[in-house]
Amino acid sequence: MSANPGPASLADVVLRLPAPGERRIALRVTPAAERALRQGHPWVFAESIRRQSRDGAPGDLAIAFDHERGFLAAGLYDPNSPIRLLALQHGKPAQIDERWFRSRLGEAVAARSPLLTSETTGCRLVHGENDGLPGLIVDCYAQTLVLKLYTSAWVPHLRTFAAALQQEFPAERLLLRLGRSALRFPELLHGLTDGAALWGPELAGPVTFLENGLRFEADPRLGHKTGFYLDQRENRARAERLAQGKSVLNVFAYTGAFALYAARGGARTVVSVDISRPALEAAGRNFDLNRHVPAVAAAEHATLVEDAFAALERLGRARRRFDLVILDPPAFANQRAGVKRALDAYTRLTFLALGVLRRSGTLVFASCTRQVSADAFFEAVHLAARRAGRPLRDIERTGHPLDHPVRFKEGAYLKCLFAELEYAAASSL
Repeated sequence: MSANPGPASLADVVLRLPAPGERRIALRVTPAAERALRQGHPWVFAESIRRQSRDGAPGDLAIAFDHERGFLAAGLYDPNSPIRLLALQHGKPAQIDERWFRSRLGEAVAARSPLLTSETTGCRLVHGENDGLPGLIVDCYAQTLVLKLYTSAWVPHLRTFAAALQQEFPAERLLLRLGRSALRFPELLHGLTDGAALWGPELAGPVTFLENGLRFEADPRLGHKTGFYLDQRENRARAERLAQGKSVLNVFAYTGAFALYAARGGARTVVSVDISRPALEAAGRNFDLNRHVPAVAAAEHATLVEDAFAALERLGRARRRFDLVILDPPAFANQRAGVKRALDAYTRLTFLALGVLRRSGTLVFASCTRQVSADAFFEAVHLAARRAGRPLRDIERTGHPLDHPVRFKEGAYLKCLFAELEYAAASSL
């Protein structure tokens, strides 16, 4: 899938990282945690630990045992997180070394082989817990890989992990991104910085890659997440198939990926709305990268730098109407306490979107709020539509793509509704 003459040297900052401690931490866990680990769950929370053999540092290897002192799981210990154990190995003991990492990475890369083709050079190679490597992700943008660490527990193992990744997917460069939890403890990073190259040349600006034959730029150093929302690839392709001859409103557009797919699908006009001017400037560049595609060149693309809720309200008052409205908002809740607020936001967005949707229109509405279940999201949208007097009929409901697998309950976050106005409601308006 990816080939280079030979792997680049690891950066000095990686070579100087401290090795993980040799002493293991023994953990005795609650019966509920025992059951979860036997089922392959990747997390042990602090309150689930009944006893441990010693205090540990981030990245120490810890072994969880059952009530009969039988092996349950081994993984990385993080004393600074509510999730104290990130389980790597379940069921039977194994040596967590470069060979082990290569095996786990090889499985993940092989699972993506249907995706990485001459038409698509961007995907998620490692989806954290769902690929058996909790606390990190690896995204691929052609010959640039981006490793994002969500915990400093990975720092002592980074040299070994990066060497294994080089062997399994020898791209031109590997960039490091650090999540908020990792950045909270700079003394544990040992010189690692957000956006640095762990191997290969440093990156000064965006990279380009292909997705289903369309060319996009991504900024892995400064962009949201790792620079692009790779998880929406299949939903963008579905939206493309609905766009022929239509006027499209793309809300929370970011760098315009849904808009560009709609243009290639034959949309007459596309309006992209986002509060970030730099993001919409990048959307314009993405359109420029694809002007050789006749349908993209023919589509009229306009951008609005505006808050999404305010823009929808203003467009509704101005009686602007669109055949296809796409909503792809950010997560509205990061904790369970925010679920009601998130559902209220989805309800309000549904009302506003239906206010600018033509009587024969189609709504595409995605949610990436992990704390809101798919059932609760779909029910909230449909209930809001009925209350607005514009009930919807499902075309399709979708979830996670192949490169974002779900292997445990908490791993599910993405859901998307494709729906059209019911005929009776549409014909009466």
